[in-house]
Amino acid sequence: MRIVVAPDKFRGTATAAQAADALAEPLRAAGHDVVVAPMADGGEGTLDALGGANRSSVVSGPLGDPVEAAWRLHRGRAVIEMARASGLELVGGAEGNDAVAASTHGTGELVAIALDLGARDIVVGVGGSATTDGGLGALRALHPVHRLRGVRLTVACDVRTRFVDAARDFAPQKGATPTQVRLLERRLERLVEVYRDDYGVDVSELDGAGAAGGLAGGLACVGAELVSGFDVVADHVDLDAQVEGADLVVTGEGFLDEESFDGKVVGGIVDLADHLGVPVVAVVGEAYDGAESRVPTVSLTARFGRARALAETVALLSQVAPELVGHAGR
Repeated sequence: MRIVVAPDKFRGTATAAQAADALAEPLRAAGHDVVVAPMADGGEGTLDALGGANRSSVVSGPLGDPVEAAWRLHRGRAVIEMARASGLELVGGAEGNDAVAASTHGTGELVAIALDLGARDIVVGVGGSATTDGGLGALRALHPVHRLRGVRLTVACDVRTRFVDAARDFAPQKGATPTQVRLLERRLERLVEVYRDDYGVDVSELDGAGAAGGLAGGLACVGAELVSGFDVVADHVDLDAQVEGADLVVTGEGFLDEESFDGKVVGGIVDLADHLGVPVVAVVGEAYDGAESRVPTVSLTARFGRARALAETVALLSQVAPELVGHAGR
């Protein structure tokens, strides 16, 4: 059979490339024609999916400490993954974060460095952020913003969340208390007015403007186009052509829930496979809230227990891979 293996990352346990290789190797050994396409949706892994890093710059981390952020510049096109400069993992997760103080300044510094080096086409992948600053830090780092004139700036979003909703929907995951969530929500509401006055852009109604705590909306004020991060990566790897005519598509991620079907990799793969009439199966670390009813699912946690699913992800992906061919033709 011809099988396309196109997983997202299993956050904290396997990159998308590691997961794809682990699934593909046993299938190839069984004689199948396997196409490997590690995926991302604008969040962590997007840089790797779009060619990988070939530059590194020291910028301000989310809480002001210097961080070394990898990025890419090739033939005038820059690819920046905001999680490398302003990501939650850089501060040790929610417990190490200051959800109110966390800033996107370092992401703006990366964009500015790319501009200084001649980039005229800049893709900013957003996702995995520590921040809910509405992109204000990034805009301050980019001042004066007129240098973006004539530059194509694309924000690869992993959610469709509106600008002000970013506080309620995502700040708790970044360590914000209920009181801080309300404070951040009011701050974003105020930024809507500031951005409207300063840039003539109403970010409140833009789908995806709340991505990365409003960074997407802030960049939209200076001319960025907000697009689906999944679509950006899918176009780069020519996913439509890979999936068309396949006998099976295998996707997956660490945690499958309802959000997985709203701008994320699994949802994008399922929609594409359904459109092209190709069977699809998802291998996941764990499934929540009945999300497995949306796509045939193999859960490592359900099969092997949570401890093994987290500790032996790559090995277990290889172990379950041969049985996935049974989903072809369903």
